[in-house]
Amino acid sequence: MWQPPKSPHGLIQEDLWPDEWKILVSCMMLNQTTRKQVDKVVDEFFERWPTPETYAEADLTEVSEAIRPLGFYNRRPRAIKKFTEQYLADDWKEPIELYGIGKYANDAWRIFVRGDWRDVKPQDHALNMYHSWLELSGERQ
Repeated sequence: MWQPPKSPHGLIQEDLWPDEWKILVSCMMLNQTTRKQVDKVVDEFFERWPTPETYAEADLTEVSEAIRPLGFYNRRPRAIKKFTEQYLADDWKEPIELYGIGKYANDAWRIFVRGDWRDVKPQDHALNMYHSWLELSGERQ
């Protein structure tokens, strides 16, 4: 089983591994905001809703308050809810098929969950740093 090595870059996905749902939700949180903003809410978010099942039952008003610093605090909880429902349906092969998941989150999933990082061409700055670090460190797939 692939275990992504810890890098000096400290990507949030490194800390959330091996939980693919948390990795994907953190990517959704990072869309249109900064890591600094996400760091303010991510730990509490996952303490309150540690699994996709607990989030599927979440009160979206409470979620909106919890993630207010990220912006889009009315839209983001609904997007994460729809994504989570599709995630739980287990009728997908790659997360890009799920609501709210774009190239960035799919690339992160492929790197950190599947371990096929050699076949990923990330466009995100942080993922590029991690990808380059893996190449330079001679990491094996």
